[in-house]
Formats: sequence, C-alpha cells, structure tokens
Amino acid sequence: MTNHFFELIRTRMPDQDRDFIVPAGGAGERPRLSYGDILTLSGRMANLLVARGVQPGDRVAVQVEKSPEAIVLYLACLRAGAAYLPLNMAYTLAELSYFIGDAEPRLMVCAPGQAAAIEALARDKGVGAVETLGERGDGSLIEATAGQAAAFADVDRGPNDLAAILYTSGTTGRSKGAMLTHRNLASNALTLIEAWHFTADDVLIHALPIFHTHGLFVATNVILLAGASMLFLPRFDAEEILRLLPRATTMMGVPTFYVRLLQHPELDRAATAHMRLFISGSAPLLVETHESWQARTGHRILERYGMTETNMNSSNPYDGERRAGTVGFPLPGVDIRVTDPDSGRPLPQGEIGMIEIRGPNVFGGYWRMPEKTAAEIRPDGFFISGDLGRFDEQGYLHIVGRGKDLVITGGFNVYPKEVESEIDGLPGIVESAVIGLPHADFGEGVTAVVVRAKGATIGERDILEALQDRLAKYKLPKRVLFADDLPRNTMGKVQKNVLRDQYGDLYSI
Repeated sequence: MTNHFFELIRTRMPDQDRDFIVPAGGAGERPRLSYGDILTLSGRMANLLVARGVQPGDRVAVQVEKSPEAIVLYLACLRAGAAYLPLNMAYTLAELSYFIGDAEPRLMVCAPGQAAAIEALARDKGVGAVETLGERGDGSLIEATAGQAAAFADVDRGPNDLAAILYTSGTTGRSKGAMLTHRNLASNALTLIEAWHFTADDVLIHALPIFHTHGLFVATNVILLAGASMLFLPRFDAEEILRLLPRATTMMGVPTFYVRLLQHPELDRAATAHMRLFISGSAPLLVETHESWQARTGHRILERYGMTETNMNSSNPYDGERRAGTVGFPLPGVDIRVTDPDSGRPLPQGEIGMIEIRGPNVFGGYWRMPEKTAAEIRPDGFFISGDLGRFDEQGYLHIVGRGKDLVITGGFNVYPKEVESEIDGLPGIVESAVIGLPHADFGEGVTAVVVRAKGATIGERDILEALQDRLAKYKLPKRVLFADDLPRNTMGKVQKNVLRDQYGDLYSI
C-alpha cells in the first residue's frame, strides 16, 4: 500500500472518462464529474493552495455547503500535503472561534454568504487567507482555481503524516481534534471495499453530509478506491431517493434516513429491487426499524460501528446473518476487546465493559492534547472508546451504552457538558442535566432536565431561544423539562441513568 492516500487513489483509478459523480437529473442539476475531472481540478486547486501559502502539514479549515467542488478541495489538500479540516455548517461564530484558534489554519474556506463574518474572525485569529466556495460551484476559490495549471507534483507524505483533523466534542466542553493519517484513511477504505463487496460497477446514493467520517471518509473514500460512482445529493430527501433507487446499487445512511423512507407509501420491494446493499451507521438502529425495513423491502440493513477517532471498527457480515441490535464482528485487521472500565482487565465473552480498539484505522492522537492522547490510547495501542458493550456467544458486538454519556442524534455527536454549560449560564438556572432519550427519527433526542432558581419563571421556550445563537441546531434540546432537583448518588454525581429511566418514553417511539 502506498504511503500517500491520493497516490493510492491514482493507482486504483479507472478509465478517466468514467463517472465519479453521476448527474442525478433533478432540479438545478450539476454537471457530471469524471475521474479525469477530479485529477485536473484537484491539481489546479492544489496549485492554488500552494499559491495561498499552504505548506505541508498546514491546516485548511472548510465550512461550506455540500458540493462536488468541496470533495475536490479535500483531494487537493491531500495532494498539497495539508490537513483537511471540515466544519459543520451549523457551527456558530462562537464555536468557530474555538476551532480556528485551536487548529490555526493557514487557509479558511467558507460559504460566500458568510464571508464578511468569517474574514473578521480569521483576521482576529491570524489566518493567512480566506476563500469562498458556494454549493453551486461559485465563489472566489473556484474563480482563482481556473487560472492555475492542472499539473501538480503531489507533496510526498508518509503513512503516519496528517491527512485530516476532525473535531469531536469533549466531555469537559472543549472539543478535541482527532488527527487522522494517510494510513488511517487508506487502510479503512480498502478494508470496507472488501467487506462490503464494492466494485467499479457500484453506484452509491450519497445523501450524507461531508464534514464528518461517515459521508467523507466512509462513503467517498470507498467509492474513490473502488473506482465506482455516486449519485451526489445535497441533503436527504425521501422523494428524491425513491426516484433514484432504480439507478443505484447501494446506499449509506443514518437511522433517520430509513425511518423517513419507511414513512413513504411508495417504499416496497419493487422500489428497491435494483439495490444490493443498504448500510446504516452513526447512531443506533432500532430493532423495529431493522425488521420493518426487511418486511417492506426484502433487504436486511447492514449495521456497522465506527467513530471519528477510528473510522470503522466492526460490521455485520455481507454474507451471513445481519443481526439486528448488533454491530457485527471486528473488521479484518482490527482488534476489539471489552475491558473492565476501572482496571482495564479484559473481560470474558458476554460481560459488559469498555470497548477498546486497535488497528491501522486508529487515529494518531488528539491535536495538541498529548495528555488526553496518552490517557485514551494505551501503551499496547488500544484506544479506549468510551462506549460500553459486550460480545455475544456468536461473536457479535453489542453496543449497550456510552461511558461518557455521549448523545448521538441524527448521526451527530453531542456531549451533554457543552449544552449544560450554556444552559447553566442563563439567569434563573441552578443546574441542568442533558441526556439522550430514544427517538424514532433521530435515534436519540437531546433532552435537558433543568432546575430553576427559587422564584425564577424562565421557561422552555426562553431557554431554547437563548441557545439558538450559541449552539449548532443539532445540539439544541428537543425538549426542556423542569425538576425540583436532580437525582444524585452518595458521591454527589448526577445519576443520568435515573433520568433516562424516568423520562424514557417521552418521545413515545
């Protein structure tokens, strides 16, 4: 395997006239993008990055809408030896201020409509340059790219060199930058191609966002290394996906996708007859959703388990039983063990403990957090995931909880402390506890249980309105509940398990 991920893409590339992004045929259609196009455009864009001062190891921060050009920018960063840093469009300026200050990118790329605000923030944080990129392929980045040469000598990179940084929420409210290497990306994509039987004949429905692992590294990297094609949708739309199913062979989605499609009357065996594989991840798939999908379509969804820090760790089998409520077996080359959370001692099959992962997929550590890296990656290379699980008698891995109280809503990670800190800072609030409760659409619904100060009248609407400009939309509580006090154990720790039991049927899934 080559050291440089883009070089691996190049060596496995099909005929350059072959479609990489296939026109979907909808309103406002974008032109096709062939494999030859991505070579030419990424070369031009890599030359522009260098012209803007980007050097090997520099970070390029990107907060833009989903577009084919954004994928080309990711590839251009790889070719220029830079670290690609995608940021959710939902992040507010207050949140961006931390990310930019921490990562210190050489270049920031933002949506045209956000240019004025981002440029002011970038100046304050010492960012060298700001470019814009719109979802229609407009913006200063594209205009400047057009004047660059297509030929570009890819910057030499080693397997452990940084390819991307993805920020994941921290339990103390401080987000951590997971450093992903060229080896991480290459090894995982090659493993998934084999595990899920991808070939150049596949056409993937891509309706995921591209600012996190699922849409960017799992979906896109697999298609690139398989030499396959994508029907590239700006966002999830049940009507559009049903229209495209006859032209596709595979789809990757979060549980919300499948719940919404099951609500559509036209979903049946005929609609999915051309498909060979449906994959779900980023949040737990309810057993009821799994069984309903099979009854309606005849397909069993393949559920897998991954993390920002590790890409994919395990998968239900392509051939064999896809067991609802489990995330299958460890992928080839990946070791997974279940340990005692306190001692780190490996536990026998069937016992619940901390899931730990080791393999070429495991990240290189947290950006500028050596102590955190040392605390979460053991000397023998196992990463302490924070997820609790067990292996059953057939070797299937079950995720049973999260040791760090992470909430996964609609495929997005939300750490309660970040939301709690914002709520606790509001006038009239004594304290709060944020939990995830079962939700049919989102897997889990972010829910806040709040204790008000004596005589305070602040209500649910007041709290939600106050959070609008402080938190990304997906982090906002679906409901704010009020209590006289929060349950605690003898050590004074809030017992969130009690709250989850008390309000578990709030969303009545």
